[in-house]
Amino acid sequence: MNAPEHPETGRPGLHGADPVLAALAREVDALRRVVDGLEQVPERVDQLGRLVGQLSEALAAVTARRRIPAAPSWLLAPGDIGETRRLLDELCGWLQAVFLRYPDAVKVLPECWLWHPEVVEELLWLMHAWLAAYQGPAASVGAAGDWHDRQRPGVVNRIRKEAGSCSIERHQTRPGWNAPAGAPVPVPGTDHTELIARWWASGRDSAAPEPAPADGGGGL
Repeated sequence: MNAPEHPETGRPGLHGADPVLAALAREVDALRRVVDGLEQVPERVDQLGRLVGQLSEALAAVTARRRIPAAPSWLLAPGDIGETRRLLDELCGWLQAVFLRYPDAVKVLPECWLWHPEVVEELLWLMHAWLAAYQGPAASVGAAGDWHDRQRPGVVNRIRKEAGSCSIERHQTRPGWNAPAGAPVPVPGTDHTELIARWWASGRDSAAPEPAPADGGGGL
């Protein structure tokens, strides 16, 4: 069967070729979509690059947190007077500079705190939590906020319950200690650090030594 002639040209019409043209049009459209996809490849590569960068930063942060040194333990301190004295000296310096700036800490820390191993342990880890929050490789506003909101108040409350009502008099009679108001408060009882350091280094399983009498009388 011959194709019908075009009414104007008298040549065979293209009506019979329409399915072929439609198929070609579909192939061209498919190729166009492929090309469009290829044009988006650089953008997608950039997106993947940014994602990898974010994951790398997150991993670095986690690794940094794992590198934070563990807090030393007073309860498990080595039997070395140099080490026990170093721990107490560092702790006393931090108590003076930071902990005793808080009025509730001044009220709760008894002069005989050195005679309470659990109190020394609490204060040591609290000091190292502060160092990690403010100066460590993972220091952050969030860590500092946690120290203020949860860690410090928790330690203060436990000291109040365990030793807040205690005093040097309960270990040996001597004049009480009154903290001055309105100024940085000295760390109480630091004149006993040498005695406590020696005891904890070499005889912690025996009874604690009695505090030395106060200068000027009033003691035993």
